[in-house]
Amino acid sequence: MNKNLQTGLGVLLVLMGLIWALQGLDVLKGSALMSGKPLWAIIGSIVALVGVLVVARAARARPSR
Repeated sequence: MNKNLQTGLGVLLVLMGLIWALQGLDVLKGSALMSGKPLWAIIGSIVALVGVLVVARAARARPSR
């Protein structure tokens, strides 16, 4: 996978995970389905962590020839 694409995907996952976690913690309002539900805080945290790992992997990748 292209390094820039992988980095972009990782950043998108981090942002999406943060939004979900904040909605699950009822810090960010907006979704009756997600706001105030601890499950979404857990799912969001996991998605954000996966995003961080994807970005870290992309940063460590060797440039392709």
